Amino acid sequence: MTSATSVRARRRALTGALATLGLSVGMIMTTGAPTASAATWPSANGSQAVSSTISLSGTKDYGMKRLYGSGALGSDGQGEDQGPILKLAAGTVLKNVIIGAPAADGIHCEGSCTLQNVWWEDVGEDAATFKGSSSSNVYTISGGGAKEASDKVFQFNGAGTLNVSNFAVKNFGTFVRSCGNCSSQYKRTINLNTIEVTYKGSRLVGINTNYGDSATLRGITIIGDTSKKIVPCQKYIGNDDGDEPTTNGSGPDGTYCKYASSDITYK
Repeated sequence: MTSATSVRARRRALTGALATLGLSVGMIMTTGAPTASAATWPSANGSQAVSSTISLSGTKDYGMKRLYGSGALGSDGQGEDQGPILKLAAGTVLKNVIIGAPAADGIHCEGSCTLQNVWWEDVGEDAATFKGSSSSNVYTISGGGAKEASDKVFQFNGAGTLNVSNFAVKNFGTFVRSCGNCSSQYKRTINLNTIEVTYKGSRLVGINTNYGDSATLRGITIIGDTSKKIVPCQKYIGNDDGDEPTTNGSGPDGTYCKYASSDITYK
């Protein structure tokens, strides 16, 4: 017979392993596949004030430390001239970190990057901004979560593909936005898979049809939006002159907004 002590020990080991991947026991089905059902927001393992942007390259594991802005980075507003807490060179892998408040402009990826188990407790201007002009850029977000974003969570300014999976978002304006009025515009591809969305929010994805953007949504769970106010995929006509983009419809079309009603579950 297995003792209660050994069962608890195994559960603690499993919980620790899942935390490294940005998951919780509640996000694992009996089959072992991840599902967005009950995201567990982590506790910080210490905190560090950041008064000037930290530049990273290679692989950096913060071990669940909380980073928060101070001094010039001590704002949690929507000012477009804020610096980021972290700036990632192309190819950087960032793991296990909490971005606290004030969050300034979060994280900037200068090219392809991987964000694994990154959590934003109170999004400032944006949680992360993705840059780089190459169509081969791939930005990968695996695990983690973000909440309290009065505007955007992820700002996609560069070219390439953004993949977000096993992520939780709560209280936000737009979850992922392809830049609607950047001076340099590109075709952008967005893939969302296994996302837990907790109301309130306005849009999951905003894309520019005139630049050939597309968004694929799979395994989306929306909690608390009984009136279905959150728009899964908003289409825009973008521009490169700084003007506000105009809307161009919403909903699945098989070309720009790629999903079916079965890809979204309301709870």
